[in-house]
Parts: sequence; C-alpha cells; structure tokens
Amino acid sequence: MSNTHLKGLYVITDDSLSGASLLDHVQQALAGGARLVQYRNKGDSDEVREHTARAILELCREQRVPLLINDDVELARKIGADGVHLGQSDTRLVEARQQLGAGAIIGVTCHASLELAKQAQENGASYVAFGRFFASKTKPDAPPAKLSLLDDASQQLSIPICAIGGITPDNARLLIVKGADLIAVIHGVFGQADIENAAKCYKKMFM
Repeated sequence: MSNTHLKGLYVITDDSLSGASLLDHVQQALAGGARLVQYRNKGDSDEVREHTARAILELCREQRVPLLINDDVELARKIGADGVHLGQSDTRLVEARQQLGAGAIIGVTCHASLELAKQAQENGASYVAFGRFFASKTKPDAPPAKLSLLDDASQQLSIPICAIGGITPDNARLLIVKGADLIAVIHGVFGQADIENAAKCYKKMFM
C-alpha cells in the first residue's frame, strides 16, 4: 500500500476497553469507516495475541483495510500483517524494514519532535505520529504537542502525518486543517457505547 492511501480514521485497540468483545468492536469500527487499524495488546500471552491478531487481520482483509501491529515486528511478520507501529524504544526502524520488506507500512511515534520525524522519514518510515495534542485517557502523562507542530511538519515532511491524543469529533477538524492525514483514536471510538456511529463521526471530518 502506498503512503497516499494513509488518510482518515486510524483506530487503535485497547483490551481494557473491549475485552472479550474486541473482534466485534473492531468490526463495528470498520463498518463506521476506519481506514487503518492497529492491534495494541501489552498484557496477554504470545499465543493469545497471535490468535487475536489473526482474527482481526481477517476482519480487516474483508474490508480491505490495513492492519498494523503495535511494537511487535515478529508477530506482524508471522501473521502477514500490513506493518507495525514503533515507539522510540522499540525495534529500530531500519531493522523492521529489513524484516517486513519494502511494502510494509511502518509508523513511528515522534511525540512532539519534528527532528525525530525527519529522521524517521529519512530511515524509511511510512508515516509519523505526533501527540498528544489534547488530554489523553490512554496516556495522560504523555508530553503535549503544540498545534503549530502540524503546520511545520506538513511543510517539511513528504510522508503522511498522524495526530493522536485526546482527539474527539469536536477537535479533530482543527488537526486535519493543520495538516494531519490520519487521526488516531482509542477511547473516542472503542470507549463509546455506539462504536460504529462514533467512527462515522470521525469519518465525516475527512469528507
């Protein structure tokens, strides 16, 4: 998948919000218009994570939506996921690219640093993620990023830009106008009573 397709609602799973209903919740998010899915699970065994990731991948394939795995290059390679999202302390980008191939989608967390983003682009990242932009329930202690960062990044980077952190349908438009190609959401979709409708609310921001 080319970088030009990386645009729209990007949902990130959270087992504390979905639990046993995770697959159903992902399916609802896809029905609502999610254009990219990240499987994020920090607590379960390797066996459980692989089983769940394969099931999510099947749902994503049906909707022709890419699935990324959070932090785990080996799991992404093993199940044939579309790529990974890496933090600054995870597998180095160059190594991940070597293992997953030129066609894999590899995103990198850059917090509030344009310099980290430039380095990631130079090393072959498919997109970079900045944030948090607003108060985040998932990572309340994450360092804040200024809206002006998106202005600078959109002028100096040639790869898609993802914004994350406390994004709601009320503030998403501001980030998109500032240059965000992807809006990454956890609680704003998976923490809502009507997940499909919540996803649709974000999807409308890109129309």
